Amino acid sequence: MLKTRAKFTIGEVVRHRVHPFRGVIFDVDPIFNNTDEWYDSIPAENRPMKEQPFYHLLAENETSYYVAYVSEQNLVRDESGEPVDHPEVAEMFGHLSDGRYDPGGQLH
Repeated sequence: MLKTRAKFTIGEVVRHRVHPFRGVIFDVDPIFNNTDEWYDSIPAENRPMKEQPFYHLLAENETSYYVAYVSEQNLVRDESGEPVDHPEVAEMFGHLSDGRYDPGGQLH
């Protein structure tokens, strides 16, 4: 069954279900829209279905900031209420309230 209705929204703070990182969603693809090389680099036992929303995140872990591309099945809402320190968050978003950043900066 094709699932293309996104569970999460732009500006929402989420964390990865397995790996230790969190981030702010800045774009959503209704289904997988990355390279086969990227997809094939995921171990087969962990490879998500392509027929689900995929999210672009301004992500952070304990040591770095980066952009992540994550399937919906691997994300959960971040309930910490803590801001995301990724340096591009301030450029794209405004105030953090209830686990979601207001559109602001370059996104209108």
